[in-house]
Amino acid sequence: MLELNKKLLKIIACPKCKGKLDYKKKENKLECKKCRLAYKIENGIPIMLAEKAEKIE
Repeated sequence: MLELNKKLLKIIACPKCKGKLDYKKKENKLECKKCRLAYKIENGIPIMLAEKAEKIE
């Protein structure tokens, strides 16, 4: 599992609402609390497609 670049984490935003994303290192994903979506990170690259995101309960 590759860790995300700290500079990328400062500028990356939710593609749906343009809001802040929280990095969940253990789960290897980025979460948007406003949209209640989680974006997977594969090989150190976030998959930032709303249609591929998981809904957060």
